[in-house]
Parts: sequence; structure tokens; C-alpha cells
Amino acid sequence: MASILGQLRQSQWKQVFRRLARAPLFTGVTLLTLAIGIGANTVVFSVVDGVLLKPLAYPQPQQLVGVWNSARGVNIPRLRMAPFLYFIDREQNTTLDDIGLYQNDDFSLTGTGQPEHLQGVYVTDGVLPLLGVKPQLGRLITRQDDQPNAANTVLLTYGFWQRRFGGDKRVVGRTITLDGSAHEIIGVLPQNFNFLDFRETDLVIPMQLDRSKTKLGHFSYTGVARLKPGVTLQQANADLARLVPIAIRSFPAPEGFSAEIFAKSHLTPDVHPLKNDVVGDIGNVLWVIMGSIGIVLLVACANVANLLLVRVEGRRQELAVRSALGASRGSITIGLLVESLTLGLAGSLIGLALADGALRILVAAAPTGLPRLNEIGINIPVLLFTLGLALFVSLVIAMIPVIKYSGVTASTGLREGGRSLSQSRERHRARKVLVVVQVALALVLLICSGLMIRTFRALAQVSPGISDPATLEVFSIYIPNTQIPDTQMERVLRTEQAIFNQLAAIPGVSSVAFTTDIPMSGDGSFDPVYAEDHVYKEGELAPIRNFKFISPGYFSTVGTPLLAGRDMTWDEEFQKRPLAIISENFARDYWGSPVDAIGKFVRVGTTDPWHEIIGVVGNVYDDGVSQPPSSAIYWPLYQDNFETQKEMVRRDANFVIRSPRAGQAAFRKEIQQAVWAVDPEVPLADQTTLGVLYTKSMARTSFMLVILCVAGSMALLLGTLGIYGVIAYAVSQRTREIGIRMALGAQRETLTGMFVRQGLVLTAIGIAAGIAVACGTMRLMASILFRVSPVDLWTYGFATVAILLIALVACYLPSRKAAAVDPVHALRAE
Repeated sequence: MASILGQLRQSQWKQVFRRLARAPLFTGVTLLTLAIGIGANTVVFSVVDGVLLKPLAYPQPQQLVGVWNSARGVNIPRLRMAPFLYFIDREQNTTLDDIGLYQNDDFSLTGTGQPEHLQGVYVTDGVLPLLGVKPQLGRLITRQDDQPNAANTVLLTYGFWQRRFGGDKRVVGRTITLDGSAHEIIGVLPQNFNFLDFRETDLVIPMQLDRSKTKLGHFSYTGVARLKPGVTLQQANADLARLVPIAIRSFPAPEGFSAEIFAKSHLTPDVHPLKNDVVGDIGNVLWVIMGSIGIVLLVACANVANLLLVRVEGRRQELAVRSALGASRGSITIGLLVESLTLGLAGSLIGLALADGALRILVAAAPTGLPRLNEIGINIPVLLFTLGLALFVSLVIAMIPVIKYSGVTASTGLREGGRSLSQSRERHRARKVLVVVQVALALVLLICSGLMIRTFRALAQVSPGISDPATLEVFSIYIPNTQIPDTQMERVLRTEQAIFNQLAAIPGVSSVAFTTDIPMSGDGSFDPVYAEDHVYKEGELAPIRNFKFISPGYFSTVGTPLLAGRDMTWDEEFQKRPLAIISENFARDYWGSPVDAIGKFVRVGTTDPWHEIIGVVGNVYDDGVSQPPSSAIYWPLYQDNFETQKEMVRRDANFVIRSPRAGQAAFRKEIQQAVWAVDPEVPLADQTTLGVLYTKSMARTSFMLVILCVAGSMALLLGTLGIYGVIAYAVSQRTREIGIRMALGAQRETLTGMFVRQGLVLTAIGIAAGIAVACGTMRLMASILFRVSPVDLWTYGFATVAILLIALVACYLPSRKAAAVDPVHALRAE
């Protein structure tokens, strides 16, 4: 490319600009086509670069790893970290510089006016140093801060410091009240620091794990570590696997369980790049989108190449004259390349501007499920990618015109004209090939779009286990033990019931309930549940179930059907009756039917009392309708002897209110006033509707659907224009032939049919090629489809029929011109 550019003279650029200026319609259409194709690819590459390709913004990010586990012995392929493993791993590993645990949580800020809900992260003392964090003010958390009996301390994030304290540098040493306890501010984190992909973090607080009270289990934390230089993932996994039996022997089992259960679960460490925890499984989606938008660019290139062929063909005699005057083949080739390079670079600049605007809108919209949004934008790699696209596009759109016309000579060009020009079939072959390519690629994208439409419809037809989620307002509160001590646990439930009653009195509210786990919110806790009438082998762990704690009326409020039995009552809640309600899949798994589960008994540990099953309810898709419904058990909020706790009450309450006013600002203000009428120190958190959560659970599918439908529509439009252009050009070049045919008695319908058949033949060849390509590539989409086969016959058939019908219209419109030709004028045309 450098040698070609070195041969260019300033006059050649001027000639190119003049030629393009004299053809504003051609230039405008070409630039717009290229700008859309290149801009769309720049947007998607920027997302791929920011999310998948760019390393994490920490020192030596390649050494940072996430530490999880698997328990194949009890069919749990992915399990978080536990304190008993953390202590042994930190003390006895030989492959890690350090290891830490973190856990996100909510906090109530009080004592400074209205209570405020804050998002925070609990961390062990090693987490921030191994991420390479330097404080903006003050200091980081030390091992002394992380001791179980140490004074309460807190780090502020930069954003919260600016918002709440106005950037006051004297904030270090002050105290704030979180969940009723005073915490000393020891530092402020830097402005550019993001804790992994937590978008709205206000606080970082020492975890203060107590080693002397640690028992086996409690896999509720996420592990992060830094490898020693030169250590591989395989070596780290082997090192931590060596420590698992030591950890099991070093700590007691929780009451009601035995250490043998943990030994037989076959705990295995899963040390992997930390980036995997941040990015998740979005990679498959982004690569499919990248491929789809790349296809759009290829279709755009084929369309522009067709336009250039027509344009260069009109200059055939000009090129012949230049050859006769001594212009070499290289000079003509360079001239054609300069024109395509000018179009490619100009289209890329316009596309880059469009991409910048689209990315700003994307980041502002913050689509659910798209991580690392703060890393997405126009940067050096994106600019280089766009430049590479410009050069690639320039070469692709110039290749066929150069091959066909750079060798035009005086002997071939000056003698051609009249009838020979209109009769040359060789001249149209390249354009037909390009149309076939366009049709094939457009069909592939239509099939992609069709599969996503079918997936979206299949998801929409799955009942999530709740009814009319848009009319369900939800929010959460937390009552700390500093406000109501553990010696007065019944008061906690009485307070929650009082809030329940206040909310029920709001005009327009038809029902109220509360729970610990809102469907599709991403929350949940899981533990094994044993059935009294089932026999378990020694050391065998019962299946894991999703634990939810509920108030009376919860199922009728959210619309989950009661299949058998009954609901709990408030009297039973306050009497701490050992009761339980289970999901349908739990009932069928153990007893075959919901009715047969009524009256059976279950419990968690051997020291827990047996809980009578009094009801069976429908399955709820807690992780979104694309995932199987969780096997759930619903417990009372207030109990004795539950999971080693002599007395237990749930201080976290997620209220659900059914009302047609859900989502309205005035309604939410009334809710806030109702809560504060009972307890003015309790902030409301996570106010939304279940309809919003349901929509978010389908956000990835919706995102894919929109992108692929836009890509498919663009490709179909460009392919249609390509077919139309080929037939229209064929009609214009065969005007004299048409006149002769009509003079000899050819019927208008016959002439129209001739050109329509020509276009449909090209379409049929493109469809055949497209189906072949689709059958080979659609299997890459299998992981993002739901109840739809990658080779779904309905989708393939519909896409094929759509292409044929649109191609028929695109062929018929210019073919009508053939039937309207006046034979006299046609014979005089040349």
C-alpha cells in the first residue's frame, strides 16, 4: 500500500475529487452505504474490545484469577468460595501471592437527615492490595481492620465521596452510621477505580471473618487471588486441590451435618482468569453479533462494487483513450484504486462519527447484561480497526473493476460501441456474481434474525410463575440488630407486619406480601433439604433447594398458583410453627405429584425439627425464563432451631405490592411515607416493578433480536437493491435487442418474464449458497437459542420465501420497462 501511495500524484487526487463531485448521487449513495456498514462494525468492535479483548484495568491483570469450586459429588458444577477454604488456602498455598474474599451487600445510612440506601462490598484485607489499588485519601484496609473484634471502619468510593461529602478532604477520620453502627472513614478510593464490574458501589468495608467460629460450608463468598510470577492455572488448581482435605479436617462441621458429607462432595478448586468472572458468558453473544455485522459490511461492499462496475463501465472508452495516449496499465490501476480508496476513507470517517454517537447512546442506555460499560468507547485499537476496515473495503470494492478494466486498450476500447456493447454477456458476469453473494449473505442474516425471533417468542410463551408482573411494585428494607436487638426478634416481625398493614391501606393497593427473594432479581440462597420418608446413604448430601422465606398472602399477591394444600397464616408465623411450602418440581421429584407431597416432612440438618409440608405451588423461573425453574422451598419468616440458630427471624424484607399504580412516582412517594410512618430510620432500596425485572431477564435475547433484525434488514435492503440494479442495467443495455424482439412480434409479457426469470435464477443460486452456509454456521448460535433448533425448517423456509418474494418485486419493477419500450425509438437508439 505504501508503494502504491508513493506513486500517486496530486493531480490524480484532484481528478478523483472532480469525478466524484460530478456524480453527487453515486457519491452520496456509496458513502452512505459504506458509512453504515463500517460504522456498525466499529460500534460492535468497540464493544468486543472493551468487554472481551481489553485486559482488566489493574496492574499485571494476567496474574489475577477468580477462585471458585465445583462439587461433582453432589452435582454442583459451580460453587463459590467458603471461609474454611479461604483460611487454609491463604496460610498454606505455594502458588499465590495472596487470596481474598468479597461479598456485595446493602447498607442503610442514617443520622444525616433522611435515611439512604447504599451499595457496598465486604472484602478481606488482601483484596484491594492484590488488585493494585492506591487510595486517593487516607489508607486501605489492613489486617488489623479485618480482625473480628476490631473497630468498624469504611472506605468511600470516589463517586460517593463527591456526592455525599462534596469532595471534602477532611472526611478521613469522620464517622458515619451504617445499619445503626458507627464506622470510621479511613480513606477514599481513586476516581478511576471500579471494583470489578460493580457499577454502583458506594462503600468498601472489612469482612472481619472470625476464624475461631468458622465451620465447614457457607459457600457464599467470591474468591480473588494473584498468581505468583511464572505460575500457571494448572499449577494453582493442583496446589489448592491439595489443600481441600486439609481444610475439611481443620474445621468442624455445622450442627446437623458431618465432615464426611463434605469429603464425599468431591470439592475441586476452579482457578480461572479473573476476567471470566467480570465478563461472564456474554462472549458468545458478542461474537455472533460481530459476525452478523461483518456480513452486513460484505453485502455493502458487494453493493458498492456493483455501483463501481457500472460507473467504470461508463468510462470504458475514456480508459481506452488514456491507454491510446500512453497511459500504462499500472497508471490506470492506480487511478481506480485511488477512487476506491477515497470512497473507503471518506465512508470510514462518516462511519466513525456515526459510531461515536451510537456508542454514547449505548453506554447511556446501560443495557442489562453488558459488562465493563465504562471500558467501551473510541480508542486507539478501535481507530486502527476502522482504518483497517477502510483499507479492506477500498481493496474489495476496487478489485473487480481493476481486474476487468485496468487492461482496457485502444484496440479493445475504441472499437467497442453500439450493438457489441449491449450484447456483451461477459461484462455482466461479475455483477451477477456479486448479486448472488449479496442474496446468500442476506439469507444467512435473515435466518439468524428468524431464529432469534423464534427464541424470543418461545421465551415470551413461558409463564414465569407470576401473573401480570408490570402491576407488582417491589422494594426492600432491612432492620438491623442495632435498631431491634436479637433478644427481641418478635419485634422485627411485628414491625414488618405493621409496614405490611400500612402499605395495604394505600389507595389502589389490592394485596401486599413480603419475602426474602424476589423472582428474577438475582438473589437467592441454596441449601440441601432432607425428606423424612427418604433413605440417604451415610454421608450422602440431599439435593440443593432454593430457600425463600415468605409472609402469608405471598402467592396470591404475586400470582403463583397454589396447586395443593394451603398457605401459611399470621398466627402460625408468630407461633413459629415448623411448616413449609414447596414448588411443584420439588414435589414431583420426591413424591410424584403435588397432592402426594401434602403432609410429608422435610428439614435442613439433623438438629432441625421436621417441617410439615402444607402446600405445593407452581414453579417460578427465578433466573429468567431461559433457565430451568428453581426447585424451591418456602419457609416461615420466624422460627426456632433453624440451621443451627436457636431463634431466627428474617430482617431483610422484600415487599411486593399489587396495584395498577405500580411504577408511578406519586405511588412510590406514598409507599415511602407508609414505611416511615412505622420506622423513619429505614431506607427503601431497589424500588422497581417485577415487570422491569422480567424485561431485564430477557434483555440479552432482546438485545440480540434487535441487532440481528437490524442487520438482516440492512442486508436484505442492500441485496434487493443489488438485484434491482442488475435487472435495471440489463434492461437499459438491451434496449435495441428488446426493440428488435418486439418488432418481430414478441409479447410484452414474454419480455417481462425473460428478465424476471434472469433475476430469479440469480436469487435461486444465492439462496442455495446461503442455505449451505447457514446450515454450517447456525450451530454456533445453539448456546443462545431457546427451544429452537439451529436448523429450524420453519425459519429456513420463511426466510427463503421472503427472499424470493422480495426478489420477485425487485425483478418485476425494472422488467416492466422492457414491456414499455417503443420499438421505433429502440431501433433508432444507436
